[in-house]
Amino acid sequence: MGLSGMYNAPLSEEVVISIIKEAYSKGITFFDTADVYGPHTNEILVGKALKHLPREKIQLATKFGIVPNGSDFKNCAINGSPEYIRACCDASLKRLDLECIDLYYQHRTDTSVPIEETMGELKKLVEEGKVKYIGLSEASPDTIKRAHAVHPISAVQMEWSLWSRDIEEEIIPLCRELGIAVVAYSPIGRGFFGGRAVVESLPSETVLKSHPRFTEENIEKNKVFYTRIEKLAAKHGCTPAQLALAWVINQGDDVVPIPGESACVYVCLVL
Repeated sequence: MGLSGMYNAPLSEEVVISIIKEAYSKGITFFDTADVYGPHTNEILVGKALKHLPREKIQLATKFGIVPNGSDFKNCAINGSPEYIRACCDASLKRLDLECIDLYYQHRTDTSVPIEETMGELKKLVEEGKVKYIGLSEASPDTIKRAHAVHPISAVQMEWSLWSRDIEEEIIPLCRELGIAVVAYSPIGRGFFGGRAVVESLPSETVLKSHPRFTEENIEKNKVFYTRIEKLAAKHGCTPAQLALAWVINQGDDVVPIPGESACVYVCLVL
């Protein structure tokens, strides 16, 4: 997402491709995007970058479900209807210039459409060879269980970091019971443990300025947490961001962190 703006100014096509190629050269094979990133432009960029890499060694994830309202993501719509899913999948495949999506997520749950209907259409896409694996993002325990009963869910993507730990009570135990991988986004606290808004200023283009944790009033209070992590990182000879990421990685082999918002870096996943 960070390559196409949101947290910072969008990067050029040349730079994006060079970043993804460099990531692959370092052993990274899992890349996560979504149709709403840009919107649409991120899938096009990732698709172009993948042309420089061996497709059989790459795992590509994308998402559907958030209907953008221009640049206003607070008031966007959520759509999980079968017709919308199919249209989104076909459009993503075209933008990515792929025949099959490795991991296809419902980005957010549409509470107006039974999850069984949404999963029924996703199951058809798997049977048709357009999708290999199905995932959910920011889903409730009940939604996960009902969805998994229709077709196996391979991954659940949730925010998980040193200061976002609410999923540990129900989501993590449920995923482990069902054999579902947990994809942890924002493991560096949306860049907070990388120093954003604490030791360096936020970019003028970032959406983080509207995030409650990054408001002027709250950031002063949250600096206490950053300082504690900074001291602990110094003790271990690493940066606060490395420590925050290591904490998530250490949660288990079934946990996959994607720290894309802080350094445009992704980690490996073998599906």
